[in-house]
Amino acid sequence: MTLKVQVFSDYVCPFCFLAEGPLNEAVKRVGDAVEVEWMPFELRPYPMPTLKPEGDYLKTNWRDSVYPMAERLGVPIILPRVSPQPYTRLAFEGALEARAQGKVDVYNHRMFTAFFQDELDIGNADVLSGCAKEIGLDEKKFRAALDNRSHSYTCEEQLQIGRDVLAINSVPTFVIDNRISLPGIVTTDVLVSLFREHSTQLSE
Repeated sequence: MTLKVQVFSDYVCPFCFLAEGPLNEAVKRVGDAVEVEWMPFELRPYPMPTLKPEGDYLKTNWRDSVYPMAERLGVPIILPRVSPQPYTRLAFEGALEARAQGKVDVYNHRMFTAFFQDELDIGNADVLSGCAKEIGLDEKKFRAALDNRSHSYTCEEQLQIGRDVLAINSVPTFVIDNRISLPGIVTTDVLVSLFREHSTQLSE
């Protein structure tokens, strides 16, 4: 049986971007035994005000935590100058359209790099459509899905899982086999150990 792993994340969370590498490496090591599903989680849903990069909170957090961790992991990352930071609900609806077109993993990665490397406003439909085109999605279908809010209901259902059902309050959070919940960045070795342990339990 395949082990299901859900990763709750927000596209404006730098630690979610930094968690991507160790996770991908762990999945490579264990092979087809693991199925990963990235799940949406809005740290600051509308109408809650989003953060501003010129504020002390983000400057301090990035200086003391994000940049040192990114350097250790070898991930190029910058504090985006987009101010205030974008809401991510529309980008998450785009992820569902990307899933429908078979490219959700590529889309997720592009959202992280678009924001944390290219400093793009990923709350803007034009920006999202441009990214979709870059990664080979059908741009017209993608933009229509955004404009028509075709995936709004499903997106809200997914958001409710993390927010209401699992009561997640920080991201990234890894949920393994609907039982084990791990917040924060988890090393590749720890993930591999957990994946193998729980894959074995599934086969017993």
